[in-house]
Amino acid sequence: MQVLEAYKPFKIQEIELTEWKQRPVKNNFFELVLIKSGEGTQCINYNDYTYDKDSMFLLPPLKCHSFNLKKPTKFVFLKFTDSFFKNINNVSIDRNEWFKEASYILSNYNQLPGDIIKNDIDRNYLKSLIEMILQESRNYGNESISLITSLMTSILELLIRNIKKGAYFEVPKNNSDDRITRILTYINENINKTELLKIENLADVFMMSPTYVSEFFKKQISMSLREYIIKAKLKLVEIRLLNSDYTLTQIADDLGFTDVSHLSKTFKRYTGVTIREFKNNGEYMLLKRSVCVG
Repeated sequence: MQVLEAYKPFKIQEIELTEWKQRPVKNNFFELVLIKSGEGTQCINYNDYTYDKDSMFLLPPLKCHSFNLKKPTKFVFLKFTDSFFKNINNVSIDRNEWFKEASYILSNYNQLPGDIIKNDIDRNYLKSLIEMILQESRNYGNESISLITSLMTSILELLIRNIKKGAYFEVPKNNSDDRITRILTYINENINKTELLKIENLADVFMMSPTYVSEFFKKQISMSLREYIIKAKLKLVEIRLLNSDYTLTQIADDLGFTDVSHLSKTFKRYTGVTIREFKNNGEYMLLKRSVCVG
């Protein structure tokens, strides 16, 4: 087993296994998994998906995922940790932009089994980027941190592109109207821009009447537009609370809450716990799928 941890923000592990043993789970952002060789099945939320060479998965920060190995399997685990988004390292990057992109992936990736990559071109890009990170980590240590940061930025961009192409939003399986997916994508891409999320603007963008936007959305998603937007914001609040050193004032301002009091009351109403209790528990609530039970 080879564990490469020269860069605490990114933990890189290359390992060959003959059986899967459940690993400790920490509320980091997520792990990107590359299957370098082997066969078996991936299980998330008690749904199975067959894997083989070059399969790629995102593992959510949940305990209910595993791999059932049919043949010995060589994995590469590329873990995005929370330390990158806190002021404990000296990397010269735009932390806010990184955090925004990583949060988009975590909050929009619907935690279901299956290959995250939708085309062979992007798959080959990612394989090359991961191999470069492995080689740089082995050979150059701390001298490579700037290059590895750039490579990780490219990986995030590719993951976002494929998430936008995939059917990761929770919409009815038999739904043939792609407008709802486009509306959900638009909302989540602009979740911190309150003016763009108003019904009048959505109606204009998607060429519907304001009344029809509300009716259409509730019929498709089984919740009101307002409730969906609030919950989407609160998922990002959870991510910031557990994975960053943003203050409550910064979180409230960034996500369009009136003030910290408004944020705190809304959080308690939808999660059932105070922000302090949530941070002490250290477990996602709205971000977890309710089906993650045995």
